[in-house]
Amino acid sequence: MCDTFTFENVRLVVQAIASYLLANAKSERGIIVGHDARFLGERFAKEAAKVLIANGIKVYMFPDDAPTPVIAYAVTLHRTAGAVVFTASHNPPEYNGIKYIPEYGGPATTDITKAIEGKVGLPVVEGGESVDLSAALEEGRLEIIDPREEYFRHLSSLIDFKAIAESGLKVICDPMHGSGRHYLAEVLEANGCQVKLIRGNRDPLFGGGMPEPTAAQLKLLADRVRDTGSHLGLATDGDADRFGVIDGTGQYITPNQVVALLLVHLVERRGCKGDVVRTVATTHLVDKLAAKYGLNVVETPVGFKYICEQMRQKPVIIGGEESGGLSIGGHIPEKDGVLANLLIAEMRAVWGQDLSSILNRIMADVGHVFSRRIDLSYPDEKKTSLLKDLTAAPPETVAGRKVTRIIDIDGVKFVLEDGSWFLIRPSGTEPLLRVYVEAESEKKVQAIQDAVAEIVQQH
Repeated sequence: MCDTFTFENVRLVVQAIASYLLANAKSERGIIVGHDARFLGERFAKEAAKVLIANGIKVYMFPDDAPTPVIAYAVTLHRTAGAVVFTASHNPPEYNGIKYIPEYGGPATTDITKAIEGKVGLPVVEGGESVDLSAALEEGRLEIIDPREEYFRHLSSLIDFKAIAESGLKVICDPMHGSGRHYLAEVLEANGCQVKLIRGNRDPLFGGGMPEPTAAQLKLLADRVRDTGSHLGLATDGDADRFGVIDGTGQYITPNQVVALLLVHLVERRGCKGDVVRTVATTHLVDKLAAKYGLNVVETPVGFKYICEQMRQKPVIIGGEESGGLSIGGHIPEKDGVLANLLIAEMRAVWGQDLSSILNRIMADVGHVFSRRIDLSYPDEKKTSLLKDLTAAPPETVAGRKVTRIIDIDGVKFVLEDGSWFLIRPSGTEPLLRVYVEAESEKKVQAIQDAVAEIVQQH
């Protein structure tokens, strides 16, 4: 913000969205404008509303900041042409971003994004900076909506709140100063949980850290869980579309593990049927479980928009990614940290065991899996040639194991003879390679990681 993310550039991008809606005969349905808890969120949202109203498009706004998944749900509830959301999700506090959510309540497809990008640079419609929002409200060109209660009712159709209420769960919620602060703790408390809230005030600086629910950022939550003898610690990121889970022992449960745990719960306790969708960087523990249950696994490129496409086409039990995005069949095709945490609370209530104990049982059944992601410095100008070389002339063995399969749907992924694998993906924003490694032991993960580093260095 104040560098490239300026009011002037925001108006240009919002004008591009308005032009896209007008060109595709979607503008008559109106559009929602929302924002998360970041600095200047309200101001950016108001500037966007002015541009859209000046284009003749009715705007719906919330009374306060809101989670991205709640805004996405509101799109389907009010049947609007979509939503413009100001959020930088889990990124540092000095950043912001514009997210366009189409009418189906999930991430925009690549085609939609390209169509909007093609209109960036069109002049902002006359009067786009000077619309009187108070007058627009009186005239019906602007409407204030609050879908909280409808969203909570929708969650009640997806979550066994009775089981949660009867379990006596003690939960600590950590919205990390973000937009989940008026949602997760409230719905749990309303359904019989003993809830304590930490970092529950709005802070655009996010307490001096990043609003990303990783193990490193959730040490305070883990300590509070241990100190209070709570059953769970549940966190959401800046805009509450990602989740973070601490079990009753204070152990951080990775997103990979959460996806696997919830798959087991949804199949064994709910009898759910359908496909399992994961990104190319997400754990194959999901595959092992799917094979046990006779389920089909769909592997997608990295990015929840690809999971969304699958959820819109066919019945899906669960769609998840290693970066903390998750949704289930019957819900919007958008990642939802509030929903994911509630599902974990339900699982803990129904199973009556710590998540780490359930996870150990699962791995004893289908095999142990250890996952790791590392970043390797690598020049931007050499990334493309590296991937081409690795695809054209792949190594025959890595860490003493034969390469049996190569997957190039996003970066280059090598599956080895023992089922272990690694993925090399170039960062789109930094001179880095993202390297994902998975094997049956930490020792094997390290051996593969060292071998990959050597392969990269040779190129």
